[in-house]
Amino acid sequence: MQGAALLAAVIFASVLVGLAAGGNFYEECDATWEPQNCWAYDDGNRLSLALVSSSSGSMIRSKKQFVYGTVSTMIQLVPGDSAGTVTTYYTSSLGDNHDEIDFEFLGNVTGQPYTIHTNVYAAGVGNKEMQFKPWFDPTTDYHNYTISWAPCMIVWYIDGVPIRAFRNYAASHGVAFPTTQPMYAYSSIWAAEDWATQGGRVKADWSKAPFVASYHGIDLDVCECYGGGCVAGCAAGLGDATPRYCSLSATQVGKMQWVQSNYRIYDYCADPKRWINGQKPVECDLAQY
Repeated sequence: MQGAALLAAVIFASVLVGLAAGGNFYEECDATWEPQNCWAYDDGNRLSLALVSSSSGSMIRSKKQFVYGTVSTMIQLVPGDSAGTVTTYYTSSLGDNHDEIDFEFLGNVTGQPYTIHTNVYAAGVGNKEMQFKPWFDPTTDYHNYTISWAPCMIVWYIDGVPIRAFRNYAASHGVAFPTTQPMYAYSSIWAAEDWATQGGRVKADWSKAPFVASYHGIDLDVCECYGGGCVAGCAAGLGDATPRYCSLSATQVGKMQWVQSNYRIYDYCADPKRWINGQKPVECDLAQY
């Protein structure tokens, strides 16, 4: 099944899945790249993004710009042979020296697991990758992906399980951390045949196109911010919620350690080839939760 028939089948199947909806895509997002490959349906509670060729994917962006909070959505990734494709959910500011917090899902050949790629950028510098293989099949059902961003730390969650934390050591150890630039939330699908699957050895099979990722609900529990003067106010506005954003419970830490012990497949802290001048990044020896 190909082309429009495949898209119709995916949309029909998605509508049948009964899940609690988040925010409305009509109200919360704009299509900012290749809008013809983006469909909202079920009164805006669901969305499909399609990759139809090596140069034609799709992207949506939140209407809200914000500093701090949590952004969350449910995603059912491209099924079958998804080699060479990247599906994303991330936050980013604008401009060259941007801040960014990433969830990227790197496709694979049929029967092989996706790679869940995480990273964080501050002032345009990233190089803090951590990757996981999923402990579930992300293509047969929707799963929740959440980014929590606070002045003290960033946490990535899957289905409520923290998989990674990155604490703010900017003041104490000079580790760059995103605190000064308002961000948007993004979702996209695009081709990355040169690196996404097995280091670029496996390319996309374009006879299988379109590749379709499905989204259900978007929740933005954030401090809206549209100018430099609001950054400090958003940090102060966390108030009594600060402990929720700045610490993990013992149970959460245990779950994160379980994920990292069993399903982490790459950590920049354990890759000397990536270290600058052979020096291990200072944050790698500091507690992250």
